[in-house]
Amino acid sequence: MSQNTPPFPQTDPTPIAGRWIAMSALLVANFMNLVDVTIVNVAIPSIQQAFGANDSQIEWVIAIYMLTFALLLLPSGRMGDVFGKRQMFVAGVTVFTLGSALCGMAGSINLLIFARMFQALGGAMMTPQILAMVPILFLPKERGAVFALFGLTAGMASVAGPPLAGVLIHADLWALGWRPIFLVNVPVGVIAILAALRYGPKTTTNRGGAIDGVGILLATTTLLLLLFPLIEGRQLGWPLWCYALLLAAAPMGLAFLKWENRRAEQGLAQLLPVRLLGNMDYLLGTGLAALLFAGIPGFFLIWAVTLQSGNGLSALQSGLTTMPFPVGVLLASILSGRLGNRRPRLRISAGAVLLALGVAGIYVALPNGGAPMVRSAYILPLMIAGLGLGSAISPLFQTVLFNVSPQETGSASGALQAFQQVGGALGLAIMGEIFFSSLHESMKTGTSLPGAYASALSQGLIFCICVFLLLAALVWRLPKPQLQKH
Repeated sequence: MSQNTPPFPQTDPTPIAGRWIAMSALLVANFMNLVDVTIVNVAIPSIQQAFGANDSQIEWVIAIYMLTFALLLLPSGRMGDVFGKRQMFVAGVTVFTLGSALCGMAGSINLLIFARMFQALGGAMMTPQILAMVPILFLPKERGAVFALFGLTAGMASVAGPPLAGVLIHADLWALGWRPIFLVNVPVGVIAILAALRYGPKTTTNRGGAIDGVGILLATTTLLLLLFPLIEGRQLGWPLWCYALLLAAAPMGLAFLKWENRRAEQGLAQLLPVRLLGNMDYLLGTGLAALLFAGIPGFFLIWAVTLQSGNGLSALQSGLTTMPFPVGVLLASILSGRLGNRRPRLRISAGAVLLALGVAGIYVALPNGGAPMVRSAYILPLMIAGLGLGSAISPLFQTVLFNVSPQETGSASGALQAFQQVGGALGLAIMGEIFFSSLHESMKTGTSLPGAYASALSQGLIFCICVFLLLAALVWRLPKPQLQKH
């Protein structure tokens, strides 16, 4: 695309040449980022076996990505305005691609955790720029089709992830085992970079913008004070200082809020806009989003570990067993799009109930007496749970964002996605503590391997069921959105 692409929403009736090629680069990057999440979940048992990693280390492989992504998502949106959206997008894809290469070449579990943090940095840098470039590239009449493509890409990523991970690990390409799940991103990332450099819109920059570095540091410290003891406490035998770290998270969080208020009073940029902190309906909504996703990443971690480590399934068999869930998400997402803005609170509550019912179905189907799991028994429960998640996500985001003014939707949307990641990381830590503590206790009593894993999984599932039922009840505390007003 020419270097003279306008840095503002496209209104000129003359379409921009090459815009669909640029769009392809955005979609490829988005797909690469989304599919990476589901791929890693399936690969976790293989990674643990390859490195001889302990339970806490495999939790960090997932948690560090979510934590880094959440913390850098908000300032990355701001940096797109400061340095230019195309520049930030290309830099983000470059960092994500290099991070993927480092993950694939990692020689130890600690190096893999570091590489995942680097990968998440790239993901956070590019994600806010993707949707922000759509109004620059496309006329208003074209944007509906473009956003539909984004939804389709997200659905395809969720469906393709588990079987793709299974196929890549099962194929054992060049005797690399699990490593191709990361290395496959390298050529895809290079193609996206070249397409964005050639056809992406060159936008203006605002070097006068500011980044809230202290706010990022305080928020990072607060979350680490929570996550570190939750993930490492069990491995270390819960020494006193782990409890001290948990208690220290509260004053550190207060320090973060005071700092953000101080920045607001001075008219400076804030990591989390203070005006949103005064909107109680928005805060409740972001809390509900965090609650919804608190039960998802942790479930897939303990599910994959139970299938592979506890029941001897291959990565391919594990991925195929999980398939009904993303298929359910895709089907419900399509239906949710057709329902538009109708009865959002009812759909959120119904989705949460379906999630709880699906997880309860898995709980009931778990074998007793140490018998191996029957994979076909989980098709329907996983499908129901997937339908629940797909039914709840879109109306939840719509309802939460309705409670903010149109001028604040950009920062509110970014903060909502950040809270979603934080909820996932905290839920992962809590479910990991429940699952692995129960597993080790069962192993001490001489319980068979399948029986020990089934018992530990059942404990984690109880947490999920409680979280989803709580969401189904609390969503009615949100004000009824009059969406037709917007």
